[in-house]
Amino acid sequence: MTPENNTNMINKLPFDINNRRTFLKLLTGSMAVSAFDTFTAHGFPFSGSPNTVGTTVSFVTGEDRRENIYKVLEPFINTIKEQIRGKQVIIKPNLVGKETILCATHPDAIRGVLDFLKPLYKKTIWIAESTGRRYKDMPGTIKHYHLYDYFPLEKEFNVKLVDLNTHNYQRIWVLGKEGHPMDIRIIDDFLNPNNYIISLCRIKTHNCMVVSLTAKNMLMGAPLVDDTRHDKGRMHTVDVKRLNYNLYLLAQKVQPQLAILDGLEGMEGNGPTAGTGIHHGVAVAGTDFIAVDRVGCLLMGVPFEDVGYLTYCADSGVGQGDLEKIKIIGPDPAKFVKTYKLHDNFERMMEWKN
Repeated sequence: MTPENNTNMINKLPFDINNRRTFLKLLTGSMAVSAFDTFTAHGFPFSGSPNTVGTTVSFVTGEDRRENIYKVLEPFINTIKEQIRGKQVIIKPNLVGKETILCATHPDAIRGVLDFLKPLYKKTIWIAESTGRRYKDMPGTIKHYHLYDYFPLEKEFNVKLVDLNTHNYQRIWVLGKEGHPMDIRIIDDFLNPNNYIISLCRIKTHNCMVVSLTAKNMLMGAPLVDDTRHDKGRMHTVDVKRLNYNLYLLAQKVQPQLAILDGLEGMEGNGPTAGTGIHHGVAVAGTDFIAVDRVGCLLMGVPFEDVGYLTYCADSGVGQGDLEKIKIIGPDPAKFVKTYKLHDNFERMMEWKN
């Protein structure tokens, strides 16, 4: 089969990654390698509607985390008020399990979101996480709620702390080793159209994806971890090139409705858990999570084209990655750039470009 025929075949596929037969047909025999090469050479099929029209991102600076988060959401009050109607609102933090709060979503960032939502939403809001760490004394997610002092939030607001690793899942198919299909269990809540999910995380560097921002928080939060299997770990069994591509596949189906970056203090160096703090005093928000992460990369001094999964998403229309097409509400982020020291493994991460 010629590359031209490969491209024609791929463009005609609905590319339902929940459908194992479709995935197997795509990857059978010699097609396994040529399809992947075709994806990387010619662009990527996207079955959804591009989230790139009229993209707006809010940007604020300040020294109060809670106030920053509240203020950065204000430009979207009418949109959020309309979109949360009849939905279950879920705040997805990033809790990765080290003793220091520096690697996690700070509870005061959660408070800023809850302050904003309180007059708009009367139902119980879920604060929901699905951590990858396991502990002997209690489930990992619950351990992290204790570790980062989240339980007082249930007394202060109408919220419920939820362990998503106890919920139902759907099975999807991604690229495994040597191009073979690999099944991943995705928690139902990330795919349910009746949920309004807010991805809220700290600006951080990462040990294999360059940066960990709102997209990474969602995409690696979605795979299930239970007593039978660790699907977040399963995602990492492939090489860097396929991992970037697999995150792009997930991004077609697993998307937050609202994305928020807390950059009062970011993490640089060997993130997402062993890095060091860098004071930045910024916050970013928007309904296009790729656009939010694009601005996040700018603020970190990270070339967007070095981040594989975000580049794939932007190139295929999952979200907007062109700064010239993103309207910024607030000061110019280019004037508040701090160059973050990247992880020691950065050169190895760039293998996705080969």
